[in-house]
Amino acid sequence: MNSPSARRLGNIVSASFILALGATAALADSTGVVFSDGNKFLEQTGEAIYASVCQACHMEQGQGAVGAGKYPALAKNEKLEAAGYPVYLVIHGQKAMPPLGGMLDDEQIAAVVDYIRTHFGNNYTDPVTTDDVKSSR
Repeated sequence: MNSPSARRLGNIVSASFILALGATAALADSTGVVFSDGNKFLEQTGEAIYASVCQACHMEQGQGAVGAGKYPALAKNEKLEAAGYPVYLVIHGQKAMPPLGGMLDDEQIAAVVDYIRTHFGNNYTDPVTTDDVKSSR
């Protein structure tokens, strides 16, 4: 890259790359999207965790899906009545459900399990505590 045209091309490519990164960051900031850093999810509310982590498989309204795998419906799901069951599944996973216990802390797990147990036609209002989560780890 000793010729002036090669240096100019290199500068254009570098500037384009920097602008693209800046545009991506600005877009992310302006929409409120949170990008997780490393192998931990940053979202804190049950709703945000569900939208970022769970919704891709269990769908927006918790209706579940069948395709490359079978993703059970969370909507009107009687198996969610006992809080220990979804807590265990979120931590340890099962079948197509990946174990998320290493990527979510106790507060995040309690929050997302509380969210799915009180939304999508579920009305299981006894709260999940961080002690419940700790005892399932």
